[in-house]
Amino acid sequence: MRMRRIISGTGLLLAAALAISVIIVANAAFTSLRLDLTSGGLYTLSEGSRNILKKLEEPIALDFYFSRKALADYPQIMNYATRVRDLLEEYAARSGGQLDLTIIEPEPFSEQEDQAVASGLQGISLTGNPGDNAYFGLVASNSTDDKDTIAFFQVNREAALEYDITKLIYNLANPEKRRVGVITSLPMFGGMPPQGGKPWTIVSLLREFFAVENLGPSPERIDPDLSVLVVVHPKEMNPGARYALDQYLLHGGKAILFVDTLAEGDSSQPDPENPNVMPDLDSDLNWLLAGWGIEVPEGKVAGDMNSAMRVQAQGERGPMETYYLPWLQLTGAALSKDDFVTSQLDLVHMGTSGVIDRRADSPMAISPLIQTSDQSMRIERDLILFQRDPQVMLRNFKPDNKTQILAARLKGKVKTAFPDGPATEGDDKAAEQVKEAEVNAILVADTDILNDLFWVRTQSYYGMEVPQAIANNADFVVNAIDNLSGSTDLISLRSRSASARPFEVVEKIRREAESQFREQEQALQAKLEETEKKILELQKEGGEGGAILNAEQTRAIDSFRDQQVKTRKELRAVQHELQKNIERLGSLLKFINIGLVPLFIALLALGAGLYRTRRTA
Repeated sequence: MRMRRIISGTGLLLAAALAISVIIVANAAFTSLRLDLTSGGLYTLSEGSRNILKKLEEPIALDFYFSRKALADYPQIMNYATRVRDLLEEYAARSGGQLDLTIIEPEPFSEQEDQAVASGLQGISLTGNPGDNAYFGLVASNSTDDKDTIAFFQVNREAALEYDITKLIYNLANPEKRRVGVITSLPMFGGMPPQGGKPWTIVSLLREFFAVENLGPSPERIDPDLSVLVVVHPKEMNPGARYALDQYLLHGGKAILFVDTLAEGDSSQPDPENPNVMPDLDSDLNWLLAGWGIEVPEGKVAGDMNSAMRVQAQGERGPMETYYLPWLQLTGAALSKDDFVTSQLDLVHMGTSGVIDRRADSPMAISPLIQTSDQSMRIERDLILFQRDPQVMLRNFKPDNKTQILAARLKGKVKTAFPDGPATEGDDKAAEQVKEAEVNAILVADTDILNDLFWVRTQSYYGMEVPQAIANNADFVVNAIDNLSGSTDLISLRSRSASARPFEVVEKIRREAESQFREQEQALQAKLEETEKKILELQKEGGEGGAILNAEQTRAIDSFRDQQVKTRKELRAVQHELQKNIERLGSLLKFINIGLVPLFIALLALGAGLYRTRRTA
């Protein structure tokens, strides 16, 4: 029996040694294996990101700068930095060796800090001393020394973290400047007098980011190698141009389509033979959209009471400020927070915008980017064209009690608008025609979103005219082009949930206790007001008996102070109980996460050992 116990004890020691050996070997051999148990898959890359990493042909260096010591007293940043680091390690692990991740902690006045500054990282001063900057950013470079940075990882942009990193990697893997073609009937690129010679501000701005090409109003050939095609207010496109646009999209070309039911930037003049007839100010793209099951109803303009701009108008008693329903300043819930094109925008201005409808049989999936509130309606275009009286529109306003889509992302498999082949006789491209394919586009039911009138104010600066943006209209366009000009994998990425997820039970306890605290606080305030009222009444009764009344007043004040002390004690007791409940729950959660699970595993192992010991005995 004694020998068996010795053998049993030796066996347990050997088992423990074996377990430790397995852990050491596993730690060395399986460092690339990662298990993400978060409910939102916070540390798991999306399929789009993984596909982009698989296609990397040249190495990219990722230098993650983080001032750990300087930011140690900022728990929110520290927690977020851990998430960023872990996600970057996941990128490196999934890249097949093409991403070289280096984690750098720059010390003040060090060479590493100089490199961070030279690379364009943003340092934040925590003490007010310029020499004590802290860094939390990423510098990426490719084999040809192209660089891109995330100057500082903003905590409020956590939902877009994967998108920002993947886009940075994609841009370095594809460093050539992206080509953007523009089809427009509007004078966006300027023109000869009297129409005016200056390009619209949006064109000048786009040229800073992209290689912009003016294709004219009706091109019969569209280069399939364009990164993105921007179509603005298409009118009277000839059959060859329509066919070219149809096939560009069906061959996989990305496009942003700006259409309008009343384009205020359209300078078309009335027909001299019919000067009393208004020229057509609406776009003509229904020949394409109808086949997609998408419609921008003719003659309808969106009006929104909650988003209407205030304008100067002529009232019955002279000039006045009022709301103009067709001109919209869209903020908050009007801008989708689930799409990277609009998620970081604060304000977009639109004017006499149309609305976007999707038929029930449409093959297109539609994702709203910009929409009105439910306090909106569809205004008849003629009411705007021939009257433009804000007061009349306000009096006739009857909300539809539903939102109206003003801009949307469209994706789906559609058929050609030319089932019988090229529209132009003798076209030699019949053999190349695509009859059906998936289309990926963004549709905007407004062209005035691009017009300087709605988003730019010009200021004079030392004799120069400097345009100043008053809304995020240009950001919307740049974001849309930037997003579509990436690969399909990049476009597929969506916002992710935040890593900071409060415990619901803790929050419930906090809310209940704070509610109780507020109720007692309000009761105290009511008693205070009642006492002050009594004091005022006593003062009004003043006169010869003022001394007696002052004594009564003193007793009332003393009584109130006693009650005040008592109530404050009760408030402190509520706060103390609140903290106790939260700490008690926190201790329980820590025990479950840190102690209970390992204890459970240890008990299982102990039970298995005892069972084997008894069997051998």
